[in-house]
Amino acid sequence: MDTRIEKDFLGEREIPVNAYYGVQTQRAKENFQITGIPMSAEPEFVRAFGYVKKAATQANRDLKVLEPEVADAIIHACDLLIAGQYREQFITDFIQGGAGTSVNMNANEVIANLALEHLGHSKGQYQFVSPNDHVNYGQSTNDVYPTAFRLALILRLSAYSEALRQLQAAFFRKAEEFDRVLKMGRTHLQDAVPMSLGQEFRGWGTTIGEEVQRIAEVRQLLHEINLGATAIGTSVTAAPGYPQLATDYLSELTGTRFILAGDLVEATSDTGAYVLLSGAFKRTASKLTKICNDLRLLSSGPRCGFNEINLPQMQPGSSIMPGKVNPVIPESVNQTSFLVIGMDLTVTLAASAGQLQLNVMEPVITYALFTSLRTLENAVNTLRVKCIDGITANAERTRDMVLNSLGIITVLKPHFGYKQCCEIAREGHETGKSLHDIVVLERKLLTQERWDELFSFENLINPDSEKSKEQSS
Repeated sequence: MDTRIEKDFLGEREIPVNAYYGVQTQRAKENFQITGIPMSAEPEFVRAFGYVKKAATQANRDLKVLEPEVADAIIHACDLLIAGQYREQFITDFIQGGAGTSVNMNANEVIANLALEHLGHSKGQYQFVSPNDHVNYGQSTNDVYPTAFRLALILRLSAYSEALRQLQAAFFRKAEEFDRVLKMGRTHLQDAVPMSLGQEFRGWGTTIGEEVQRIAEVRQLLHEINLGATAIGTSVTAAPGYPQLATDYLSELTGTRFILAGDLVEATSDTGAYVLLSGAFKRTASKLTKICNDLRLLSSGPRCGFNEINLPQMQPGSSIMPGKVNPVIPESVNQTSFLVIGMDLTVTLAASAGQLQLNVMEPVITYALFTSLRTLENAVNTLRVKCIDGITANAERTRDMVLNSLGIITVLKPHFGYKQCCEIAREGHETGKSLHDIVVLERKLLTQERWDELFSFENLINPDSEKSKEQSS
């Protein structure tokens, strides 16, 4: 392999001749082989660095601290990254020491070498365009990295939020489809009172819709950035006026309004927004776990379980038991949710580990949030397409379960009182008789006509309809 020699104050390194990254990126590649997942795995993170570096360069050009020719070449290079090109050149591992310095230098070196080529120079001729002196002018990893991270999260959250909205819509479609399917509601895994299967699905849709709102609220916190804070928030090495100007340019370039933090020292060490975002992911993961557990219970059996709904059959379920089919999609979403809940603890610990003017643990926060975001989005889409959209109901079975349940005695409590209803329910439990047989045929407490009124579909899922009927009569 052909190589070129680059050096820093620690010495020399051989760099592949076609590589646009340089010596500091090469050192990072050697030092941090942790997750095996490079920065390039998150395209929006690379694009975000392109946007941030372009905004910084435009500001420095306007403030006349960068020569126009050099600034224009850097801007050209940034535009290539924004367009999605040269992503494979971002090779640094997500987890690394140095608070993200390796990622920032990876971006600086790639941009510098692209700019050099645009100007007719060879890679590595940094006397013309320097990764540090030009591309990183008036910047530090400590303001550039978190700004790019926040921008990347904002860009990624759009697709994630849309995935949640589509899942909500899928639940609502099923709610309408199952609106007239009578079933037994349960508390403590015991028969409670009747409901419709549509009501159950509608509840799942509503709870997912709440998560879309929470993400939108937390997302607003990501719009406050510390660009121009440089090392610790004092804006050392930045030109006067640079922080606000660079922030304005970033807003203009991305179409997203960013706000320069009022206290740059505080903002440089603060990771509170990440903790809240991670908490929102955990909340969604907890809800998805509950929903998927419900789906697995309701589809259990099929003959020796609840068997209220049928999940799409995705694959054979056993290497030993012929004909067995498992609820593999809800199971995979459960496991994703457990991963996300664990990642939230990682974010919490990393956020609490900040010291003095910087939190050097931000790379693992980056890894945890991107992992949660990517896997949750995939899980939500998989649950919708491969499970929810194809669910069918066993309406006859669910109705029979309701009418054979002792739980429906609750409907009679306003008529006979709690004590007598308990006696009827106990007799049913001990003898195996149905409530209908005890109440209508044996004790003759109700006529068949009145029984049919009380236990109509409308009254079972909406008891207020019976109250209204009684009041009007």
